[in-house]
Amino acid sequence: MKTFKEIKKLLHVATFFTLMVCAVVLTPSCSDDETVVEEKVNEITKYKTPKYIFYFIGDGMANPQINLAEAALNNTGFRLKSSSIGVGDMNISKFEVAGMATTYAQDRYITGSAAAATALATGEKTTINTISKNGDRTRNIETLAEMARDKGMRVGIVSSVSIDHATPACFYAHVNERKEYYNIASQMASSKFDYFGGGYAKGNFPSKGDGDILEKMKGAGYAIATTREELAAVKSGNKCWAYNHKTDRDGALLYEIDRPADCLSLTEFTKKGIELLDNENGFFLMVEAGKVDWACHANDAVSATHNMIEFDNAIGEAIAFYNAHPEETLIVLTGDHECGGLSIGFAGTGYENMFDLLKCQKLSYEAFTYKVKSWQPNTSFENALDSVELYFGLRNTTIDETLALSSSETQRLKTAFDLSMTDEKGDIYGGYDPFTLTITHILNNKAGLAWTSFKHTGVPVPVMAMGQGQYEFSGYYDNTDIAKKIMKVGALKVD
Repeated sequence: MKTFKEIKKLLHVATFFTLMVCAVVLTPSCSDDETVVEEKVNEITKYKTPKYIFYFIGDGMANPQINLAEAALNNTGFRLKSSSIGVGDMNISKFEVAGMATTYAQDRYITGSAAAATALATGEKTTINTISKNGDRTRNIETLAEMARDKGMRVGIVSSVSIDHATPACFYAHVNERKEYYNIASQMASSKFDYFGGGYAKGNFPSKGDGDILEKMKGAGYAIATTREELAAVKSGNKCWAYNHKTDRDGALLYEIDRPADCLSLTEFTKKGIELLDNENGFFLMVEAGKVDWACHANDAVSATHNMIEFDNAIGEAIAFYNAHPEETLIVLTGDHECGGLSIGFAGTGYENMFDLLKCQKLSYEAFTYKVKSWQPNTSFENALDSVELYFGLRNTTIDETLALSSSETQRLKTAFDLSMTDEKGDIYGGYDPFTLTITHILNNKAGLAWTSFKHTGVPVPVMAMGQGQYEFSGYYDNTDIAKKIMKVGALKVD
């Protein structure tokens, strides 16, 4: 007895072939059209098992985050030099096949990163905060990366957040709680994966465990690279853990808008990963843009957009590799969930957007928050407004009408400033610095953007694919199906 889902799939296939047959029958030059139809059918239903598999995960990324990056790229201050209505060119727009996926966890409709990443890494649902174990935490679930390793492929894990954070962890670790950072980080050395790149280990606290993570990794044969020069010196075929010598306090890469020139970018970690992993047996490379999620939690559209653009640059490295190996490569892109309830539209601006205003922000919410915390209790509100103008372009004058602060906006800032100076947060600020959050909200609103939450939302996420087996990823399905489709196309697991 076939399930409804199986019957529905068979009906879709039957409909497709019926339409193809009708097209041939109704067309005068049958022989030519039969050839065209056969070629199209073969393109959709037949493919080679890819030797190289790329898996890109935008944490906190759904359609709004992608579309905002596209819009920003069409405006001054991001990549292009002109401002107009439309969207800028992104590598993401080059994917020929797209689908949508639901994201709910086993025990909650609005998922968390651990449950979502477990689904994306294993093809099974699990409970909130669980890392690649089943819902009641009694069984480890094999991941795509582990399957690829056991098949003889080289494996790499790259992330812009700490390497023991939820999404990267779900590909190499198995623990009950995502906050078991030391336990997670310790499993890198025993994973036998070939490359870890991006963030440092948040859980590297040897006093709480049985040894320093760095020493564990060195003992397992991993070269350690923390600068551009050190990473360049690592030779292909060698195991490596690469991270920046400058990170945030959680071990993550600094926000792209704040990244110093001497720090490696997500794109550089991705490019080096391809170089180190490339071999005759193929490779599996997962790349996560984790700080998109963090910026969206803080409702910082500009920082999220800069990180989205950098993520897109990293995807460009995979596309360049695909162009050189089109018969052997599969690239899959998705998000684990949307974050912040980002809306490209705001009641106060009606149907208007002014994306060019976003270029006025010069640093992330996090970097500005550090400045606010450094201010003395007797810092004046007037001096604070000078900083608002310097770093965000907002003014309490009418020199530029689009950036001018209204009296109500100035009062909102004053209220938030007083709270920041007394270190009182309040629920309406989501735990973030009140003054900083109010600034980003005002700038976002003036640009025609709005937010509904400081948390994740339950909307579906896009799925895009390029390369061998790409048509398997069209349609509307669950996030667990993404992993199952990669298993099928990549011949990683036999049912």
